[in-house]
Amino acid sequence: MKVLVIWRLLTVGGVNAGWRNRSIYFKKHGIETEFLYTTDHGGLHIMEDVAKVYLTKDEQKIIKIIKRNNYDAIIVVDTSAAYKWIRKAKYKGPVIIEARTPELIKLTPHLKSFKGIHPNLIVVPSHYQKRLVSILTDEIPIHVIYNGVDTSFFRALAPEEIDYHTAPILPENKKIIGWIGRLDKRKNWQMLIEVAKKMKNERSDFEIWVIGGAQSVQREEFHATWEQEQLTDIIRWFPVIPYQQMPHVYAKIRESGGCTLATTKTESFGNTFIESMICGVPVVASKMMPVTELVVDGETGRLYRGQNVDDAVAQIYNVLDDPIKHKEMSQAAIRRVEQNFAIGIVADEYIQLLKNLGLKDVEAGADV
Repeated sequence: MKVLVIWRLLTVGGVNAGWRNRSIYFKKHGIETEFLYTTDHGGLHIMEDVAKVYLTKDEQKIIKIIKRNNYDAIIVVDTSAAYKWIRKAKYKGPVIIEARTPELIKLTPHLKSFKGIHPNLIVVPSHYQKRLVSILTDEIPIHVIYNGVDTSFFRALAPEEIDYHTAPILPENKKIIGWIGRLDKRKNWQMLIEVAKKMKNERSDFEIWVIGGAQSVQREEFHATWEQEQLTDIIRWFPVIPYQQMPHVYAKIRESGGCTLATTKTESFGNTFIESMICGVPVVASKMMPVTELVVDGETGRLYRGQNVDDAVAQIYNVLDDPIKHKEMSQAAIRRVEQNFAIGIVADEYIQLLKNLGLKDVEAGADV
């Protein structure tokens, strides 16, 4: 069985990280996944070693790809142009939509018109996202399937397994706060700057690692602010960290007694939350959906009010300053991901979905 996933953006973000994990699991169960992107934003390295990747904006090439590969299903992720390509290729198989954009105004164009295509169903990664999508359409069934994490890859590494010699280097006697993601308005790096300023005035036993942002729209603005606010001594920026190094990054944060911090204003899921937790790192984030579907306040991390800087700092201190509680949170975080977000659990749900569409050549939960 072969499926095609169409998305316009080849990024290092949660959508592709989630699909990377899913495609590896699918392959074990007789499903070959191929990916079609129109624009590369630095994500090719996380996908090309696991699946066939097409990267083109040429409509005629795209139509040929769809025609010649006889896909059993096509999955469209927030790409309205794909419906036209599918129609022109005269594709007659099932079409699944994945609605991942967490902002209503940006999601609307992808669900407003299907250009003559009749999608079978919509998949969303959280109950929050289901509520959002249901505002735009009530005619197509909507299924919640969480993103999954490969718990054989992302895990709590033992000290002897950790690559201490590759950047970022763990400093002595500093607790690390990891901030991971794009540098843009939605991820809200501006709040991170305010958190860093407040903490710098109050203590010196910490370091903030900003991971990512090499191709982000606001990277120059971030760089200028980082320097102007004189935060280069406590915020270290690593614009590119290979995906394969991320378990080691999380391991160093855990070893330091630190946490990950999210200042995002809105999410449809949040892969870095479950990656962090499965590696034993508590998460500090805003108390909002869908974060509350992932992080249990006081058990696997701490949740602060809205975009409140003072409360965010207070919750960070709650994690950093209680080593016993930190260890308990670390262990609880691992258990929560193993029970709810392990790739085997959530990918089996997707396989069952494909079977329900009449694609019977798939065995859910057993190797083929």
